[in-house]
Amino acid sequence: MATIKDVARQAGVSVATVSRVINGSPLTKSDTADLVKRTMRELGYRPNAAARTLVSKRSRAIGVVVADVSDPFFGSLVKHVDTIAHRQGHHLLIGNGYHEAAREKQAIESLIQNQVASLIVHSKALDDDTLRAFSEEHGAIVFINRLIPGLEGRCIFLDNYRGAFLATEHLIEQGHRYVAYIGSSHPIEDTVQRQQGYEDALNTYRVTDKTHPVMMAFDTPDETGGERAMAKLMADNPNLSAVFCYNDIMAAGAMTALTDRDFRVPEDVSVVGFDDSLIARYLHPKLTSVRYPIEEMAALAAEQAIAVSSQQPMRDEKGNYTPTLIKRNSVAKPNE
Repeated sequence: MATIKDVARQAGVSVATVSRVINGSPLTKSDTADLVKRTMRELGYRPNAAARTLVSKRSRAIGVVVADVSDPFFGSLVKHVDTIAHRQGHHLLIGNGYHEAAREKQAIESLIQNQVASLIVHSKALDDDTLRAFSEEHGAIVFINRLIPGLEGRCIFLDNYRGAFLATEHLIEQGHRYVAYIGSSHPIEDTVQRQQGYEDALNTYRVTDKTHPVMMAFDTPDETGGERAMAKLMADNPNLSAVFCYNDIMAAGAMTALTDRDFRVPEDVSVVGFDDSLIARYLHPKLTSVRYPIEEMAALAAEQAIAVSSQQPMRDEKGNYTPTLIKRNSVAKPNE
């Protein structure tokens, strides 16, 4: 007897697509639905009652794919999606992708197979074509922290380059000439964009030369990574007076490395983070940081995804956000 997997294999589609056709989902293209129905007839496949009730059981579910829900940044993203979802009578199913293409693909496919009504995807490892294919397969997908050509209306993202430029510019304007960058070792576009913003700010203000070189160190984007990267920078660059960090958590690790070596922040070394997460307000000194408005972005993503899944018009609101610099107490003029 033919199974749903046999139908999917013969038709060249996913099991989730066959399930949606069985349940009459409006998110499946008509030509794809016709192909699946024809294949079911050819194979003599008869869906059972359990398969027919699958969509109704998941029709109020929102799937959310993030890198790692234990990371405070992604925890905040999920929390604010959940707030909107709860308000509109939906519930969440969560998948972790860990910035790995295979894991991200697996997480998305798993949520689609669980018949979520809509999807919010934070993907950095999968290529644009793969994400476009998922968008065609499941019509109610919204991408966050990603700009995909051709899907601009489904993308909500921040100008990472601009944020990094602002952070580095602020340190230069305070008089710093030995400005370092601590970046993430993850091979994702955020890392490239923030590094480029840092380098371009140095070049714009003509800070770099033989006596004021570009100083960078890369490690895991967490406290330990920030601590290791800062230790390496200090060992290699004794004149360093300021550092811009990939995120606030790495900045916290960098500050620990500095204070453990009897350097004062900001009197000896100024520090700027990125995200303006909760930790920025509770470090000592309070951390100057580039604000990443993840609360607003996550809420918009949830509202847009629910609207699409309900066949309602999306909010007429642009998904591109501009970063701002939140000045606190971790930056001072350099010692002369």
